[in-house]
Amino acid sequence: MTDDPHLTRRLALSSQTIVHGGGLTAAMRHYGGTHADWLDVSTGLNPCPPELPAIPRDAWLRLPDESADIEARHAARDLYGTRTILPLPVAGTQAAIQCLPGILPLGARAAILSPTYGEYRRVFEAGGHPIDLVEDLDALGPAHRLVVVVNPNNPTGRLVRRDVLLGLAEKLAASDGYLVVDEAFADVAPDESVADAVEDHSRLIVLRSLGKVFGFAGVRLGFVVAAKPIQARLQAMLGPWSVSGPALAVGAALMRGDLDTIRATIARRAQGLDMALSAAKVTVLGGTPLFRLVDVAHARLVHERMAQAHILTRFFDAHPTWLRLGLTPSAQADLRLSTALCDALAPGGWAS
Repeated sequence: MTDDPHLTRRLALSSQTIVHGGGLTAAMRHYGGTHADWLDVSTGLNPCPPELPAIPRDAWLRLPDESADIEARHAARDLYGTRTILPLPVAGTQAAIQCLPGILPLGARAAILSPTYGEYRRVFEAGGHPIDLVEDLDALGPAHRLVVVVNPNNPTGRLVRRDVLLGLAEKLAASDGYLVVDEAFADVAPDESVADAVEDHSRLIVLRSLGKVFGFAGVRLGFVVAAKPIQARLQAMLGPWSVSGPALAVGAALMRGDLDTIRATIARRAQGLDMALSAAKVTVLGGTPLFRLVDVAHARLVHERMAQAHILTRFFDAHPTWLRLGLTPSAQADLRLSTALCDALAPGGWAS
């Protein structure tokens, strides 16, 4: 056992595992096939990404310098409308989530609007903070020093109105509390974003992700929109050069690209997914333009039967009738998904 609280937290984090979407290599190991054989709809990513921007050679040869950082931050500011706030680049929003417990006094209580992404509970508990999982914002109390709202939510698609979030931010700030709004899926439905309001709410922290709407999750780039003192604390925890030069260059170019065309493509693919699900006669519980959450009996068994057909979905141990499906890249893939789902749900199948 160590007396270093930071080392203790890192060890605690490394000993916990959260199941995410993806994991195609593990699926292939268990069910066979090659990458080309599989249709992966286990994540909420744009399956039709734009062309990858050219990366300047210098981005590979040098440590990321101030100009690369500033260019990406200015592009994020213009995209998110954050006015005088220059968003802080991070190596994916997961990097920021890992640091969030460090802005609270040890033992301070936090609340997470649930059900949602499991990493928040993991990192706050590992950081020594008691956690309340609340299903409604009315359940929040004066003891909560930080509140997390994923908006739009993963996996349910729940959307909290902008005015409600800003009112909550004011209420928390009055008692020196923080509101964290994870807007990883907000680029496809930006009207309720609160990123542009951070300038007027000094204890509001907004997380944005580049991987979802652009489809380049492997770039590992996200942004923290927060007041300068909060950004400085997070930057100190992240250390120097936390985002690679190539990631900054790609991000800056993507954010200055044609997002309207990308959104239109996603909307068409979402229509294709909805038609596939309708043909399979499943109940859609919610979602965002990038994924749908459906209700099926014995979801894990359906997931396994789909995997036998080399289609990867996302099930949830805590919710045995939930199955999440992301977008496919084509109408042909929609048909394959629908056919496999019908087979998985057919009488005499594992789900019967």
